[in-house]
Formats: sequence, structure tokens, C-alpha cells
Amino acid sequence: MKAMVDVKGVAHSFGKENVLKDVHLEIQPGEIFGLLGPSGAGKTTLVKMIAGILEPDHGEVLIGGQPMPSLQLMKSIGYMAQSDALYHELSARENLDFFASIYGLKKRERKEQIQEVMEIVDLADHLDKVVEQYSGGMKRRLSLAASLIHEPKLLILDEPTVGIDPVLRQSIWNAFRDFQQRGMTILVTTHVMDEAEKCDRIALLRNGYVMASGTPDQLKQDTDTQSIEEAFLVYGGDNR
Repeated sequence: MKAMVDVKGVAHSFGKENVLKDVHLEIQPGEIFGLLGPSGAGKTTLVKMIAGILEPDHGEVLIGGQPMPSLQLMKSIGYMAQSDALYHELSARENLDFFASIYGLKKRERKEQIQEVMEIVDLADHLDKVVEQYSGGMKRRLSLAASLIHEPKLLILDEPTVGIDPVLRQSIWNAFRDFQQRGMTILVTTHVMDEAEKCDRIALLRNGYVMASGTPDQLKQDTDTQSIEEAFLVYGGDNR
């Protein structure tokens, strides 16, 4: 089976800082894949390359065997950044209608999708509220809804549940599983170790390299540890 995401020897620098040095990574279709690493490990840089927002200095990123960046491929990708890209003077409905129109959804489709994604993030009662009146956590949830609006084949989420309460976080992860059942591939960066346990496979990024990857159980078994957090520390995730 052709990998949904294939990162081959990717390296990237910002000035004199080598953020990514030689990253190799494969994500299979239908996986929920977690990317872990300390601050500054390059997680955001890597997911921006997978999303087609950045080009690597060296190496290549393939989506379904096709090279990125590609405008055509980007239409099948949903991307949620760490910072919210919303129009604060518009309502949530107006924001989502705009994003849906960019992806070519027809008016009826847009209406149905807006309702569905807002129910997923528990904001259906706030559809017509102006976004500037949203709390920080609500804005994160709306950003997640926006990334789902066109039912992407590949969903890329950079710290999606920061600022979201544990009960809603569990509900969102249940939704991820539902999307996975529909065939969606999900890549998520996270610092929350119990979220890492929910992933089918995870990769530990440090010092510009993928230090280890595998299922949570495999990584715990390989390091003779009881939790992903302990395994992470064994691979040097304490950033010492």
C-alpha cells in the first residue's frame, strides 16, 4: 500500500539554525499518527512541510506518492495551525461558509457541513456569535471545525487540544476515530501523553531527527517502560 505521507531525508534551516536535519517518516492511509517532541524540536516546521506551506531545503515530501507542495493536493488536506487563522469580525457561520466556499462546496453542502463540524466541537449554539466574542478555547475549537469543513483525506493538527477541557478533548478524540473509520488519515502533534497513547503510531522528534517510531506499545516494550512519557525520556525527550 502506498503511504499517505512519505517524508524522505527532509532537512530545513532558519538562518544558521538547523531545525530539521535528516527526517524520514511514513504515515499509512487511515492511521492516526502522533508526532511528539520537546519545544523547538521542529514539529511545526515538519507539519507545515507536509501541508505544503513550507518547502524543505533538502529531501522531499510525498502525499499519496505525489510531491509537495501541490495546490491540487492541498485541496485534500485539512490543516489546523497553532495560531488561529480566523476572521474575528465575522461570525463562526460566516467564517466556515467562507472556508467551505474556498474548497468548492456547494451552498447546500456548506450548510450541512457547517452544522456537522460545529456539533463535533460543541459550538453549534454559538454559530452566529461574532468570533471576537469567543474565548480562546472556543477559537481553538472553531479552528478545528474549519480544518474539517471539506472532509479532507489528510487532517494535520498542530497542538489541536491546547486550552480545551478534558471532557471535550475526549469527545474530539472520539470524533477523530469516527473520521478514521471513514478513511481519513490524521497527523497530530501533541505534548499530552495520554493523547499519544490514543494514536495508532507515534514518532519522537528530537535534535532534527526522528529518534524512534512505532506503536505506543512497541515503544514502551523497546524501552522497558510503562508509559509513553517514560519511553520519551529514555529517548532523550527531557531535552538535557
